[in-house]
Amino acid sequence: MTEQFDAVDVIVAKRDGRRLTDAQIDWVLDAYTRGVVADEQMSALAMAILLNGMDRSEIARWTGAMIASGERLDFSGLSRPTADKHSTGGVGDKITLPLAPLVAVFGVAVPQLSGRGLGHTGGTLDKLESIPGWRAALSNDEMMRQLEDVGAVICAAGSGLAPADRKLYALRDVTGTVEAIPLIASSIMSKKIAEGTGSLVLDVKVGSGAFMKDAERAGELARTMVELGTDAGVRTVALLTDMSTPLGLTAGNALEVRESVEVLAGGGPQDVVELTVALAREMLDAAGRPDADPAAALADGRAMDVWRRMISAQGGDPDADLPVAREHEQVLAERDGVLTTLDAYAVGVAAWRLGAGRARKEDPVQAGAGVEIHARPGDRVRAGQPVLTLHTDTPERFARAREALAGGVVVDADGAPGQQRALVLDRVAAH
Repeated sequence: MTEQFDAVDVIVAKRDGRRLTDAQIDWVLDAYTRGVVADEQMSALAMAILLNGMDRSEIARWTGAMIASGERLDFSGLSRPTADKHSTGGVGDKITLPLAPLVAVFGVAVPQLSGRGLGHTGGTLDKLESIPGWRAALSNDEMMRQLEDVGAVICAAGSGLAPADRKLYALRDVTGTVEAIPLIASSIMSKKIAEGTGSLVLDVKVGSGAFMKDAERAGELARTMVELGTDAGVRTVALLTDMSTPLGLTAGNALEVRESVEVLAGGGPQDVVELTVALAREMLDAAGRPDADPAAALADGRAMDVWRRMISAQGGDPDADLPVAREHEQVLAERDGVLTTLDAYAVGVAAWRLGAGRARKEDPVQAGAGVEIHARPGDRVRAGQPVLTLHTDTPERFARAREALAGGVVVDADGAPGQQRALVLDRVAAH
């Protein structure tokens, strides 16, 4: 067939700072998915977008073209409204696990199509796969049935959703164009809009352990995604949340599941509970349940009941013992004082090197590997007191994990014990 455009013309337009037309955008993404536009051409276009940006209508059209490359799910047949949450990823970010069943308590369906971890941020599916028997792959029919019966599902996104994004995502990773906000926003939102949810709450992380290190860029990403959702008819709100220190007291797969179950049992670390409840309130409000009290449903066991049904529905045994790593090593405080720094990125890389994460998509992960945290910034510690425990099945990994922590754990002899910085930094909603 004769192609409507020439890829070089599209690249040159964006290289020279011009806006792309709707027809150019539709064509280039379709042609890339078909293999007509080569990887090196799409790499050049991605770099031009990184350097010169896109306006709101360009990003919306780009997102729409990615959605159009694949299938769309339709939840309109369900008897309950739908709400979803997406996090941009962080260290110890196990919030999806208690959040999905908590929101489902109030008659809202939560379709959490999740991914696997890459690099220092853990993947939700990797965490849940540490539960014996649990399976991530569900057919669309199985997913719909579980949403109707249980109210919550956490599963792998099917390959039919936004295939253009999957191809482009892999390319951005190897061409230095991951940081382009139009490409990040359209990547996340094309999948979420194609997923068909009625409302969406975004948890945009800010800080050393996050993808976005500074609040200004994180705010720009949040605003862009809220606009994309709003323009597509999805009620969208974003919270900017702190990721300078890990969330909770664990980073790793089975370790984070265990902590999530503690939260569902009415306990768990205060920051995990606080963020779970804050996001639940946003999701319930967006889904038309503004009077629901999620904190009460955590405390009285209703969320735990949904969790057990959700895990069982996907073949998992909610009562099974979780895997435990064979080897453990402690990181001790070097002096008396106050723990002033526990750097999220350092802890994330340590957990990754211990075997909790992967460097390439095909790498296996260790279910029991990770980092357990015994002191938080602001806590007073004594010399020789354990600050962290490292877990792995392969003890030769300990040395590299300790290297990752160098400079990331700071005890100040003269430090003043103090408060953590606020967890929720800002809220972005449609104007």
